[in-house]
Amino acid sequence: VQLQASGGGLVQAGGSLRLSCAVSGFSFDLYAIGWFRQAPGKEREGVSVITVSVIGGGSTVYADSVKGRFTISRDDAKNTVYLQMNSLKPEDTAVYYCAATSLRAHSQVIFTQSLYRYWGQGTQVTVSS
Repeated sequence: VQLQASGGGLVQAGGSLRLSCAVSGFSFDLYAIGWFRQAPGKEREGVSVITVSVIGGGSTVYADSVKGRFTISRDDAKNTVYLQMNSLKPEDTAVYYCAATSLRAHSQVIFTQSLYRYWGQGTQVTVSS
């Protein structure tokens, strides 16, 4: 499985960006795809996850810091997961990574990074004040 993240850029506070994560390779057994981010000097953290399994997929989880501002979605025809980011803040500045897992996990632990075997290369998001 290969993941290709794109869509990052420079935006002013209050603006919007949409990130894309294109999935290729053998992806039929994937359970979830998530977005994580790492700001300078900080640990990588979970942002949002969507389940992509054929049966029962579509559930979403958000970090408290992005609830109400970010929306994760999937386009099965394009094998792509999106992260629509609105009302961006300077503290959203980070390198954003998409990652995928075949392991089923409860929503309370879905941001555990060791669950994710496959990672994309990251895309930079910079929000200016």
